[in-house]
Amino acid sequence: MRTEDWAVLRRSPLFRGMEPEELSALLDCLGGRPRRMKKGEVLLNAGAPATHLGVVLAGRVQVSRLKADGQRIVMGEIPPGHLFAESFACARAEELPVTVTASAEGAVLLLDCRRLSTPCSTACAFHGRLISNLLWVLADKNLTLAGKVEALSGRTIRERLLAYLEELCLRAGRNTVTVPFDRQALADYLCVERSALSRTIGQLRREGILEANRSKFTLKRL
Repeated sequence: MRTEDWAVLRRSPLFRGMEPEELSALLDCLGGRPRRMKKGEVLLNAGAPATHLGVVLAGRVQVSRLKADGQRIVMGEIPPGHLFAESFACARAEELPVTVTASAEGAVLLLDCRRLSTPCSTACAFHGRLISNLLWVLADKNLTLAGKVEALSGRTIRERLLAYLEELCLRAGRNTVTVPFDRQALADYLCVERSALSRTIGQLRREGILEANRSKFTLKRL
């Protein structure tokens, strides 16, 4: 594993509070190995058994779901250090309801959740810390999901976009945030048409409610 990969893992909430030697021993215990990925590569396929969760080491991955009518719903964009598919793996879902795709070239670390959630035979202290960290990650993801439900409850594109940006700003503690999506992915995340979303952003800019530069947004009246 590359030096920069180790640095990312040490910053990951899953491995919070662990020393380098503990992290190295833990990965040996879990059998975790890095996997390089190319942009557009499918890492986990919908319909496959949910056995592994992943940590992004470099690049980004996108979690999406395909509806029966063919519409793609973006569930989230995962940056380095953060986890994907952990809820499904921990629930031992028979089939993944989502697809995980590399949205940029990079690398991920895939971990077998069965080995992660069960303490090893030596009952090492850092394995117990790992389980505690995983519970924190799952709780934090639930809060994020609640924020998305709040955003999607809006009846108009304007209400959905502002609710989503307000949630990001409140979590970040500032009124300027960078969303983890390009414009098409943001439209998919909010379940709206891209052209309509662009018109709404333009209207909000003209009204002086927000500033927008690519993926960077500032709520001027928050």
